[in-house]
Amino acid sequence: MGKLLSLLARDDSNCCTPQKYEIFLDFENVDPSDKERPVYDEVAAVLESSEGILNELSLYKGAGREIREAITTPTDIAQARAWLIVLPLVEKLKRFYNFSLELARVVPKLLRELCSGAMSPTQHLETQQALVKQFAHVLEFVLKFDECKMKTPAIQNDFSFYRRSLSRRRPWLQDTTTSPGDDNLMSPDLANNISLFYAHATPMLRAITQATSNFLQENKDIPIENTTETLATMAKVCLRMLESPSLVAQFEKEETELLVLRVMVGLVILYDHVHPSGAFTKPSSLDVKGCVRLLKDQPAIKSESLLNALRYTTKHLNEDATPKQIKNLLAT
Repeated sequence: MGKLLSLLARDDSNCCTPQKYEIFLDFENVDPSDKERPVYDEVAAVLESSEGILNELSLYKGAGREIREAITTPTDIAQARAWLIVLPLVEKLKRFYNFSLELARVVPKLLRELCSGAMSPTQHLETQQALVKQFAHVLEFVLKFDECKMKTPAIQNDFSFYRRSLSRRRPWLQDTTTSPGDDNLMSPDLANNISLFYAHATPMLRAITQATSNFLQENKDIPIENTTETLATMAKVCLRMLESPSLVAQFEKEETELLVLRVMVGLVILYDHVHPSGAFTKPSSLDVKGCVRLLKDQPAIKSESLLNALRYTTKHLNEDATPKQIKNLLAT
């Protein structure tokens, strides 16, 4: 089951002091129980291709030169050349989009296991750490993908050229779709869905946010508070782990600390999108100020992209109800 510390040590000096979450989430060595195994394995099968996708996205160069030539010299030869370069790129973009659908399919299964039943959020975290680990890896992938996508403007440029070419139905178009896997042109509906997916600055985050919102709407037997409190509790645990040198010292891999940072931020953002009042107001169960201060204590190479994620991908930050202290913390 992995290494586990005692849970929820309360400060005896003040009964109103917020709980200190002393659980150690073992993201490195925990193994699933028999009960966790089916969902764990299903998520693992989806995540198996996540590293490959991130690697492909990081190396994505686009067809900018060929597309510019096709626009400035709009001959059939130039446009057919650009089409041949764009086709395999679009196949990649389609696979990335399909992967988002797979994540959206398994996230509700994780949430049902982690949020339903009579157990409290802390009990879920303590007894279902393998599923918590899988949820963490989903969030880590989402933040990594979206960060890389925002640095790759060629994606939308390439896909726009592909859609324009489809709509024009040039004579050369059908002649250049004979390579394996490209024998059928993308349907207009699918092309539209993929275009909408990449139009968002953070498409993977939007995919799992929508999946979580759908989960809340479709599972009326699970109170919304079960889900939001589970997200909040997990975020607090991540914060507490990172604040404690003795807990950080238990990480066996250096990159685990960055994983926990990403997961903490991903949880704050997801909570802000699905909780009716968001993450920043007083009814929130999150310690957003603690999360931001912790991030600001990290080297910029670790924290800047995560601070930007909080600044630009949360839903309620710029609303009037958000305390000025939090706005000022994130503004600097």
